[in-house]
Amino acid sequence: MYVDATVGGGGHAAEILRRSGPDGRLIGIDRDPEALAAAMVALAAYGSRAELVAGNFAELGSLLKSHAGRVDGVLFDLGVSSPQIDRPDRGFSFQSDGRLDMRMGGSNLTAAAVVNSYSQARLAAMFREYGEERESTRIARAVVRQRQSGPIATTEQLAAIIRGTRPVMPAKTLARIFQAIRIEVNDELGSLRLALEQAQGLLARGGRMAVISYHSLEDRIVKQHFRDRAVVCTCPPALPVCACGRSGPTLRVVTPRPVVPDERERQDNQRSRSAKLRAAERT
Repeated sequence: MYVDATVGGGGHAAEILRRSGPDGRLIGIDRDPEALAAAMVALAAYGSRAELVAGNFAELGSLLKSHAGRVDGVLFDLGVSSPQIDRPDRGFSFQSDGRLDMRMGGSNLTAAAVVNSYSQARLAAMFREYGEERESTRIARAVVRQRQSGPIATTEQLAAIIRGTRPVMPAKTLARIFQAIRIEVNDELGSLRLALEQAQGLLARGGRMAVISYHSLEDRIVKQHFRDRAVVCTCPPALPVCACGRSGPTLRVVTPRPVVPDERERQDNQRSRSAKLRAAERT
């Protein structure tokens, strides 16, 4: 049994089913109803071998509660998907105009609510923490100043405000600010931490967890999670009884260094250029 915790359009899931045939089964999870609809079409040929579940992978344990037994593999392909980026009405991209939404599914918070209601200090902290943006305070100040004239409702409006804070605005800055808002709206980092812990608990001995991340914040969380659970007891040798609770490792890191796309892959799919794959095995 395999779990694709971010099934999206079903591409990875279809390959897992193909390689695990004829008896391999897969549960595909996604919080985006449109993604689940696309996956249903993509995986139709596999019949009962594929099951789709609506939900946030932060609730992985409860979503799989009705399925007996442990799983052999869990895949996470993090971040926003190409279909979400390419739909202006979803509001994920600064390259096209659409309403400020950015919800992947299941969130009551929208990008418009964040931009129009957060204080300047909170916006600056968010841009700095989730976007790793040096000009976070200046951009937050500009957002607050502009919304005094009326609500900021579209991606084009927000992009224009960001561009107006510098004579020449790098596209990377726009990407960082939009990324920060998207992470806040969907609680992506908090959800990831919860999901990794639950996935580890679901794995059978020898089962593997693979995570594809696209920016340093995600990758750092994955890397630290794998490292922390691959170590033995960290107590001082003189301590007679283990106090750290790590009597032995629960994961073995399969990828000491992340696997990254080669030149051909980057040419075929430019959006893969920042991808990093890390994997670990349940001990």
